[in-house]
Amino acid sequence: MIVKIVSKNFDIENSHKLEVAVKNGRYSSLNKLFTMTPEEVTKEVIASGLRGKGGGGAATGNKWQLIPDEHEKPTYLVINADESEPGTFKDRQIMEYDPHLLIEGIINSSYAIGAHHAYIYIRGEYVFWAKRMQEAIDEAYEVGYLGEKIAGHDYALDLTLHRGAGAYICGEKSALLESLEGKRGHPRLKPQQKEPEWFFGGPTVVNNVETIASVPYIINEGFEAYRAHGTDCSPGTMLFGLSGHIKNPGVYELPFGVSMTEVIEKIGGGVKDGKKLKAVIPGGSSCAILRADEINDITLDYESLQEHGSSLGTGGMIFIDEDTSIPESMKNLFEFYHHESCGQCTPCREGCGWVDKILGKILKGKGSLKDYDTMLDACEMLNGKTICVFAPSVAYIADSYLAKFKNEFDVLCKE
Repeated sequence: MIVKIVSKNFDIENSHKLEVAVKNGRYSSLNKLFTMTPEEVTKEVIASGLRGKGGGGAATGNKWQLIPDEHEKPTYLVINADESEPGTFKDRQIMEYDPHLLIEGIINSSYAIGAHHAYIYIRGEYVFWAKRMQEAIDEAYEVGYLGEKIAGHDYALDLTLHRGAGAYICGEKSALLESLEGKRGHPRLKPQQKEPEWFFGGPTVVNNVETIASVPYIINEGFEAYRAHGTDCSPGTMLFGLSGHIKNPGVYELPFGVSMTEVIEKIGGGVKDGKKLKAVIPGGSSCAILRADEINDITLDYESLQEHGSSLGTGGMIFIDEDTSIPESMKNLFEFYHHESCGQCTPCREGCGWVDKILGKILKGKGSLKDYDTMLDACEMLNGKTICVFAPSVAYIADSYLAKFKNEFDVLCKE
C-alpha cells in the first residue's frame, strides 16, 4: 500500500545533506530537464495529472500555463511552506529529511514557467526546518545547483527563504504574497477570470511544498510512471498525516484511492486503547467531520471525499475516539479560528468570535436550544460573504459538527 516517491529518502541517514542526497538520486532530473523546452516540461506535468497538495487540488500544469507569454516584469515561483493547518505536518517532513528534493523541484518548476527567482515562504514557528532548509540552499549554491549557471547549464536561478511571523491566514496564497511584499497579510480580492498571482507586479505561481517535490519524479520517470499510482482523476501519491487517537501516528505516502478503513486498520493500527472510532477529520481541521459510520466506502481521493460531503484537504487525518466530546473539540477548534481570523472582513472577524463565545457558554451549562440555532445563523452569515475562503471553511466545518452530532449539543443545551 505504501509507495515511496516523495518519501523515498526519508529513512536514509543524513539524507538532508547534499552528498547523501546526490548519491540517492537528487538533482538527477536536471540532466533530462535541460534537454526539454519549458513548454515540454509543462506538458509532461499536465499529462501526469499532478494536482496541488496544499488543500485545493487544482491541476498544477494548468496553473503554470496561466503565466502570460509576454510581460514586462519578472516571473516568480513561490513555495507555500506556511504549514499552519491543525492536523497537518507533512511538508515539514520533506524539509527535514529531503530538502534537496524540494530545491530540485523548484529548479524544474522555475525552468518550466521562466522564473529566475523563487521564494520559499516558511511558517515562522518552523525554526528548525527553516534552518535545515537554509543549510540545503547554501549547499546547493556552493556546488552550482543554484546561482548563475544551474549545474553548468545556461539557466540562472536564485532561491530565497522567507520566514513568516506566525499568521495562519498567510497560508492563503494572496495573503502570503502580501506578506512577502512587506505588507499586512490580508487576502486579496479574487479576479473575475483565471490569471496568475502577482508578486510586485510580476506574474507568479504559488505552489505547495509537496506539489513541487513531486515534479522531479515526473520529469525523471515520465508522466506514465506517476499515473501508474492513484486513480484516473486523482493520479499519483500523497503524504498522509495520521494523528489523534490512533495507535501508529505518523506520515505515510500512499497512492490516491486507498480505502480509508484499510488505512485506519492496517497502517494506523486501529484506535488507541481498544476504543471505538467516533469520527474522522479527513484532511486537516478545515474539512467537514465524518462520523465513523460514514467512512466504510470512502477512498482517499478528491472525488470520493467530495461525494461524501467532506474534502481531502492536506491529507492530515485526525482520528477521534468514542470518549471525546464533540462540543469540546469544536470549541478547541473555534478558539483557533477566532484567534487566526485576519479581521479584514466583518462577517469573519465577528462571526468566528460569536460562535466561539456561544460554545463557551454551552460548555459552562448556560446554553439553550436557541444558542444552537444562533450558531447555525452565524454559519450562514460566514458563508460566501468574505474576500477569502477562511470564513466559508469555518462555516462548512461548523455545520458538519452541529448537524452530525446534534444529540451532543442537545444534551448540553436547555430549553
